[in-house]
Amino acid sequence: MLTSPHGTLRQLAAALPEEVRDDVIIIGSLAAAARFVSPDDEEPVRTKDIDCLLSPHLRAQASGRKTAEALLKNGWRMREGTEWSQPGDASDPTEQLPVVRLVPPEEDQWFLELLSSPEEGQQEGRQFQRLETDFGHFALCSFHFLALAELDPLPTDSGLKIARPEMMALANLLHHPKLGTETMSGLIAGRRIRRSSKDLGRVLALAFLAEKEDEDAIGSWPEAWGTALNTRFPDDCGPWLATIGSGLEQMLQPKHSEDLEEAHHTCITGLLARHRPSLETFEAVGRRVMGELIQPARRLPR
Repeated sequence: MLTSPHGTLRQLAAALPEEVRDDVIIIGSLAAAARFVSPDDEEPVRTKDIDCLLSPHLRAQASGRKTAEALLKNGWRMREGTEWSQPGDASDPTEQLPVVRLVPPEEDQWFLELLSSPEEGQQEGRQFQRLETDFGHFALCSFHFLALAELDPLPTDSGLKIARPEMMALANLLHHPKLGTETMSGLIAGRRIRRSSKDLGRVLALAFLAEKEDEDAIGSWPEAWGTALNTRFPDDCGPWLATIGSGLEQMLQPKHSEDLEEAHHTCITGLLARHRPSLETFEAVGRRVMGELIQPARRLPR
């Protein structure tokens, strides 16, 4: 869908229970768009889901329950025609429960998804918490690297916070140390896309937008990455920095041109739709990211 980033944030803030707004950090494409689009700029950007990270972990379950109940009571509904279009119940295993994906009243172009910040010490992969509500049972999902999105989020005029671009980029790089074959569940602008292509493409889109704002912007990211990893993952910081960006490096190799083209497609039909850089320009951004971000990050003291 096409949506005004800050207008959508204000709409969402008004719908959320007041007592949980401070526990919400917006991540993903809407957060990226809101960071690089002025609050006065109403030109829409393309997104289909709004990812709401509930933080801190100790309050995520309670905040998730309050949010789901408040939205459902006010006319929000589960996505129709999907695998999980109805809540579960007490007999369903937690990992088989539907996640909270809700569509606002009288709209069907976008949906909200609730996520939990990870528990300290959570290992790689996904974990689920059961969310018991007046409407049924749901699962609240957390991912290992979402801990990075919690670090010093940025305020917006809506009252909601958004994750920092450099932290979202870092999480995506770490999540894909090599290219994968898993595809997205839905089509992206009519095409079936590999998840690693989409997520690594997002890294390049974030760098592209940051450079549009300030040509030296990404120069500060390696040090920020080192600080973040030392803070959140001190035991793994050294090994991860040593090999950071290996998946992106692989995607930029000529034999993986199909993956790069997929990444480009997701960006020019999504976050970079208003800029539409050519594939050659997009690849050049990738080369700069490797030279100005990845290589300095690999040389950081550990």
